[in-house]
Amino acid sequence: MQWLDARGIEYEKIDVMASDAAWDEMVRLSDQDLAPVIEVDGQVLADFGPEELAAFWHKLEEKA
Repeated sequence: MQWLDARGIEYEKIDVMASDAAWDEMVRLSDQDLAPVIEVDGQVLADFGPEELAAFWHKLEEKA
């Protein structure tokens, strides 16, 4: 989450390995079982690295 931290973007970090409910919510949101998953305004990105996160965020900014 260094990408978000570097840009001062606040987020909630949830340990899906420590909570069955959190795991189930991650799978429900993303339709898969790979982390990380981020959800912003109903848009979901799953199993990503910094490059994918940057592209995802750019698309969100374009819609705003």
